[in-house]
Amino acid sequence: MQLPCGTFSTTYEFDKAIIKTRAHWIVLALAITLAFAFPTFSHPYLIHVVNFVFISIIAALGLNILSGCAGQISIGHSAFMAVGGYTSAVITYTLGASFWLALPCAIVAAGLVGLIFGLPSLRLKGFYLLLSTLAAQFIIVYIVAHLDITGGLAGIDVPYAQLGNIVFNTDKSFYYIILVVLILATFCARNLVRSKVGRAFIAVRDNDLVAEVMGVSLFRYKLLAFFIGCCYAGAAGSLWAHWHGYVCPEQFSLMMSVWLLGYIIIGGMGTTVGPFLGTILVLGLTEGLSTLVTGLGTTYPHLLDIIAPLKDLIFGIMLALFLILEPRGLAHRWYMMKSWYSLFPFSY
Repeated sequence: MQLPCGTFSTTYEFDKAIIKTRAHWIVLALAITLAFAFPTFSHPYLIHVVNFVFISIIAALGLNILSGCAGQISIGHSAFMAVGGYTSAVITYTLGASFWLALPCAIVAAGLVGLIFGLPSLRLKGFYLLLSTLAAQFIIVYIVAHLDITGGLAGIDVPYAQLGNIVFNTDKSFYYIILVVLILATFCARNLVRSKVGRAFIAVRDNDLVAEVMGVSLFRYKLLAFFIGCCYAGAAGSLWAHWHGYVCPEQFSLMMSVWLLGYIIIGGMGTTVGPFLGTILVLGLTEGLSTLVTGLGTTYPHLLDIIAPLKDLIFGIMLALFLILEPRGLAHRWYMMKSWYSLFPFSY
């Protein structure tokens, strides 16, 4: 819908649209074009880092649906990534199937396991539910670490994805698979929030008793939130396994689950852009400080024992200050910037 300069729309269709103006379409097209062209001019190490960031964003999008939209706090999300990763590994390595079949199977398998561990959410909430998901983290990782079919503690090799004669065995080639999955995951997450299901999730998050009185089935929507959130984790786990070409229990640690929750809190819970902003900030800050400490350690080797611990100290201080100064997350600043931008006639 194209509006004259200086005018504002009050129609429901305009307010409901994700991309409202021609300028927004142009920016989106340029961003997607730049994303697909990125590996052609970027350093191989930077592509490797971006692959890790994109996979983390996919997992964080699922946790954001579960915790940010539906209010079901989970601290075992990396365990559901393990379900997706091992499902994909077993299907491709043991059964000899292709990655393109393993990926949807991993998504469904993680979602079904999420349903099982989502059952306590019908009786528990808050910190009690958090402890329940913490149990899921240890139970799932213990199981995959002690099964023969998963390779036990030693892990299992995972074949690289293949399409015809094209083998996606490098960071540059696999980047495109991750990017396409990320775009689809973002599209689905954004539209889910605007749907009847998304509004039911928000009602359950804000006040589950009131939501139930209004006719929202807590049984249905709490379990659906776990299923959808864990499906995203399954997709991220499958991509993780085929990207590395190897999967083992140590890759899906409790610390990964904690950081996934941290990404959406820092980025802004309940917003689609939050997982992007939070993940990019935290992982970008981690890589930046690592590069800085490595450079200083090389230049001043006699101060290495003093410089090395500074990375974690600076990182912790910066995150603490950020949470104090911006408790609503980076998404709050993003929406403030969009509101400021919309005041100008050229934005329409």
